[in-house]
Amino acid sequence: MFDTLVVQPIFNLLALIYALLPGHNLGLAIIIFTVIVRLLMWPLVKKQLHQVKVMRKIQPELKRIKAEAKGDKRKETALMMELYKERGINPFGSIGVLLLQIPILLGLYWGLQRLLKDPGTLETLTYPFVHSLSWIQQISNNAGLFDATLFGVVDLTKSAMGQGGVYWPAMLLVIGSAVVQYFQSVQLMPSTKDARKLRDILKDAGKGKQADQSEVNAAIGRSTKFLLPALIFFFTINLPSALSLYWLVSGLTALIQQTLILREDATEMEDGVSAAKEREKNAIEAEVVQTKKRSATAKKTRGKKGRKK
Repeated sequence: MFDTLVVQPIFNLLALIYALLPGHNLGLAIIIFTVIVRLLMWPLVKKQLHQVKVMRKIQPELKRIKAEAKGDKRKETALMMELYKERGINPFGSIGVLLLQIPILLGLYWGLQRLLKDPGTLETLTYPFVHSLSWIQQISNNAGLFDATLFGVVDLTKSAMGQGGVYWPAMLLVIGSAVVQYFQSVQLMPSTKDARKLRDILKDAGKGKQADQSEVNAAIGRSTKFLLPALIFFFTINLPSALSLYWLVSGLTALIQQTLILREDATEMEDGVSAAKEREKNAIEAEVVQTKKRSATAKKTRGKKGRKK
């Protein structure tokens, strides 16, 4: 079922691009395949980044809620959940893109593993309309025509670490994938000027100061920006470099998508801060007006009681 629903469709899309591409270079086919996949994921990516933008915009309001709660965690959590609901924020909204990429990566991995071991897979795993293409027919008759390189420079069948030691062209792809993933993570993180490091928070907690849970969570989130790049590095270092190429191009495309959507984020954040300050000012003014009204009403009541006496 996994082969039928995941591996075969992904493999056939890659084979179709490879067969129709002038020069029939596997590396270029993987690059085009990756860009197409990322474009197909655009609606989900856009929705995810919308959540990120909203989270950045509400940072001033989250600070206001924290000040208003005055250490009451139950009240703070209730107000935060109310704000999330009001702004349509799903705390787990960013997981969708990652979950969607897992079967794509696994399908591509199994398809490439078969293809790189035996180019004859182009004949056995392709759909009839793909198999009928002239270049697929030629490879079926002569496997030596199969070009498993990136522009003749990187052998995509080799891994970065193998029996022969370090294969540096593949290692550069692995390192590039990790670096791009790091910048992706940094770009999506809300930036706060007064954010403290987890080490400093724990240090203060050791001195008896009560740690703020939201501040601890934010610090942990910032610390994990190194986790995914490290996982990608150690996961792809022993795999055929074709997978590293996919992850690198996918990361670069995602970085461009994020930049396009978040380009106006700085302006929106300033607008959000101004709006929050304006709302706070209006709330204070309304409270002052209400206080004056209550005071005036109380004076009138006392005056009436005095006349009655």
